[in-house]
Amino acid sequence: MSKHKIPRSFGTHDGTFHADEVTACAILLLFDYIDEDKIRRTRDHAVLETCDFVCDVGGIYDPKRRLFDHHQVNYQGSLSSAGMILQYLRDIDRLSQQEYEFFNHSLVMGVDAHDNGKDLQIPGICTYSHIIASFTPIKQDVDNATLDKAFHTALDFSKNYLKRIWEKHLFNHSCLQIVAAAMKQGGDCLMFDQNIPWIESFFELDGVHHPATFVIMPSDNHWKLRGIPPSYEQRMKVRVPLPEEWAGLLDEEIKRVTGIPGAIFCHKGRFISVWETKEDALKALQLVKAMQKNKVNSSPSAKNHTPNHLVEK
Repeated sequence: MSKHKIPRSFGTHDGTFHADEVTACAILLLFDYIDEDKIRRTRDHAVLETCDFVCDVGGIYDPKRRLFDHHQVNYQGSLSSAGMILQYLRDIDRLSQQEYEFFNHSLVMGVDAHDNGKDLQIPGICTYSHIIASFTPIKQDVDNATLDKAFHTALDFSKNYLKRIWEKHLFNHSCLQIVAAAMKQGGDCLMFDQNIPWIESFFELDGVHHPATFVIMPSDNHWKLRGIPPSYEQRMKVRVPLPEEWAGLLDEEIKRVTGIPGAIFCHKGRFISVWETKEDALKALQLVKAMQKNKVNSSPSAKNHTPNHLVEK
């Protein structure tokens, strides 16, 4: 680092801000590389030269010098300053590849695409980048002090959001061994005695090839029987849906249809149901399995199939 560099400082352009430099700044704050009182928003080259990190301005991409701009013609990559900073933290081993992929897939690659004009802009879909853009002043002809204040408001939002998803990811990952132990039991149902996040760990542990189709675990004061998705990418689907006859039922209706006094609710999407006790959830699981078996046995293909040993020679 040059002698005239201000340690832990951050430089970016002034004027209207965007999600990429706001997010780059928030990531550096999250991982304690810069101080918020040392953020400089300017295009003054002399000031930018004193900054420890420079993002989204300056016309140079050189991670070794901590310069992260993507606007120059000689940069032909797909990253914005947010993606550049995230990649930098991975390359200096501050983030593992798994941690890098978490941030990239959950947020940053979308910021990069938005800033480079490559996102889909689907009507009715509001993204993180749109939310950051909403923090810019409503009137365009405002002074730099107003823009700076708005930037820091957006930065607070970004910083808090990143902190929350990061802490949630770390907690999810801390449950990995619990999920691994349940998977090791084999069978068609994962059993947990505490309400934990399990989907992320399940598929990280090659759950796509695991035979389980349901999960049973506590939920508040009750227990839930939940279908397992076919893959992490298809987590809005389930391998085996709950019975069609249960869809959308609650209280007395589902008690009557299932014959289980502890029945409480089945979602109309047939991916989750709620029961008073663990024993009730287990009864529901056995009922689902029996109904599946009966359905298979009563299907036309099963009826028309003649066992080989009965075929006339």
